[in-house]
Amino acid sequence: MSVAQELEPAKDIIFPPGDIYSDEPPLESDLHLRQIILLLQCLELSWQNRNDFYAAGNLTIYYSQRQLKSEEFRGPDFFVVLGCDRKPRKSWVIWQEDGKYPNIIVELLSPSTKATDKGLKKQIYQDIFRTPEYFWFDPNNLEFVGFHLVDAHYQPIEPNPQGWLWSQQLDLYLGVQDNQLRYFTAQGQLVPTPQELAEQEKQRADEEKQRADEEKQRAERLAAKLRELNIDPDNL
Repeated sequence: MSVAQELEPAKDIIFPPGDIYSDEPPLESDLHLRQIILLLQCLELSWQNRNDFYAAGNLTIYYSQRQLKSEEFRGPDFFVVLGCDRKPRKSWVIWQEDGKYPNIIVELLSPSTKATDKGLKKQIYQDIFRTPEYFWFDPNNLEFVGFHLVDAHYQPIEPNPQGWLWSQQLDLYLGVQDNQLRYFTAQGQLVPTPQELAEQEKQRADEEKQRADEEKQRAERLAAKLRELNIDPDNL
C-alpha cells in the first residue's frame, strides 16, 4: 500500500453526529447575517417590555406529525411566534409549543435558495404552517415582496406610497432603507437599532444641555445689564 493510500480517509467510516440543535446550513453571506441580526435587534428592542413572543433567525422548526426530528423540518431565515413565552430555545418544536407555528416568516433570497423560497417553502408556509404573513427580501438586488393569508391562500400585500408593506401581525411596516429591510411604525417612524437609539438619546441630551447653557448665558447677560442700571438682580 502506498503512502498516499494510507493517508486517504476510509470511505466507510461514519462519524457520529454532534450535539446539533438546529439543522440549518451556513448563512449565504455577511449581508444575510447582518440582516437577520438587524431584524432581531430592532424588534426585541421595540418589544423589550413584552414577554409574549419569540423571534429567531436561521433556526430549525420541527413539525413532523409523528413528532420525529428526523423528518419534516424547515429553517426560516427569520420568524416570529406570538402568544408564547419569551425565553431562549435551541430549536422550535411544534409539538412542544402547543402546536404554534410562526405568525410571520421572512426569507432572505440568494441565488442558491430563491427558487425554493419562492416555491416549495412558500407552499409549505401556506398549506402546512398556515403562517399569516410571509415576506422575502433579496439583500443583493433589494427585491422585496410580502403575502398575507386570505381564505387559506397567500395574496400579495399592497405597498404604501413609500413601498413599505404593512404587517398586521407585528403592527409595523417593513420596508427597504439604505439597502436593508427595516421596521417602521404606523406613523412612519423608523424603528431604531440599539446603537441608533443610543445616538438619539445622546443627541437629545446634548441639545438639552445646549438649551440650558443658552438660557444660563441669557440670564447672565440680563443680570449684567441690570447691574449697569444700578439694579440688583438678586433682589428682584
